[in-house]
Amino acid sequence: MPEIKCPHCGKIFQVDQSGYADIVSQVRNAEFQKELHAQHEQLEKEKASELKLAKAQSQTELERVSAAFEQQIASLRAQITVANQEKELAVSQAVSQEKDRLGDQEKKILELSSQLKDIRAEAQLREQSLKNDYEVQLKAKDQEVAFYKDLKAKMSTKMVGETLEKHCEIEFNRLRSTGFQHAYFEKDNDSSSGSKGDYIFRESTPDGVEFISIMFEMKNEMDTTATKKKNEDFLKELDKDRNEKGCEYAVLVSLLEADNELYNGGIVDVSHKYPKMYVIRPQFFIPMITLLRNAALNSVSVRRQLAEIKNQNLDISRFEDDINEFKDKFGYNYRLASTRFQKAIEEIDKTIDLLQKTKKDLLSSENNLRLANDRAQNLTVKRLVRKNPTMAKKFAELSRLPAEAVQPEETEEV
Repeated sequence: MPEIKCPHCGKIFQVDQSGYADIVSQVRNAEFQKELHAQHEQLEKEKASELKLAKAQSQTELERVSAAFEQQIASLRAQITVANQEKELAVSQAVSQEKDRLGDQEKKILELSSQLKDIRAEAQLREQSLKNDYEVQLKAKDQEVAFYKDLKAKMSTKMVGETLEKHCEIEFNRLRSTGFQHAYFEKDNDSSSGSKGDYIFRESTPDGVEFISIMFEMKNEMDTTATKKKNEDFLKELDKDRNEKGCEYAVLVSLLEADNELYNGGIVDVSHKYPKMYVIRPQFFIPMITLLRNAALNSVSVRRQLAEIKNQNLDISRFEDDINEFKDKFGYNYRLASTRFQKAIEEIDKTIDLLQKTKKDLLSSENNLRLANDRAQNLTVKRLVRKNPTMAKKFAELSRLPAEAVQPEETEEV
């Protein structure tokens, strides 16, 4: 087991692989929660500041439009005043100059009164029209303020003419050269397992130790879509893609359920349903990577030790495999040699038996030859002719001896 030295008390103790995993989990969770809380407070402050700025801008625009409308109304009132003065002047002139034409003057007065009524009616219409236009513009401003509030709930940057995936890719590439020099962020094009995510993020230390990996899924939905999807509809497939591609975290970047305050409030942890999974709005895309990355950086040393232990275990496993392979081959060769050796022993035993038999036969033949030799040594003329008088006579004649002299002696037959 590997040994770890406590940085506080200096005590050295041993832990197994599961112990290392617990240490990694404790370090990562504590740092992650701390960083997450700080980032959340910062985002809330930015949100409040931007909302305050939007309200101030809207109020300023409202005051500007109101001032313009008041100026137009004042101008109309001034025109009405001038018209009244002209009417009164005309009436005065008519009375003073044409007293003898009271009928015509009265007619003119009536005409002028009618014109004055028309002017007043027109002024009232224009005033009402201006008020209606003001109310319409005010309503439009209110709708615009509401739109920007909703837009802020969805994203902190404009995405006009961009898809959600393209937006996230652009946001990442803006920081790639400065903040993510050793990171990998590309589309997931491997669909050999039947499905794939949208993007995969991986980052390693300069010496090649990977300390974080994230599977991203981006989901956008137009306002005119007939069937509204929910974020939960995509979590199971995202978890499957994360496991198949060997990623540690899974993040759903979503514009679905635009009115759901749960998802509009910030980063949503759904680890109670699927491990290490989060749902965020697009404005939290870069902060989410930063939070997970900073938390993982604190455990790089532990990950490096775990990687070394894993490599050592792999070396031991390979060594054991080599030994087992050698044992198997040696056992096979031993069994093959043993079989051949046994056959050779059996052949030698057969040969020995054959030689023993041959030896026995040779010994038997030797005894027979000895007996034959003994008999040959004991063979004499007398023995040959003792039962053959004719031959005895012949031998006697040859030796010129009487026949009785060459009679064979009575001897025991051998």
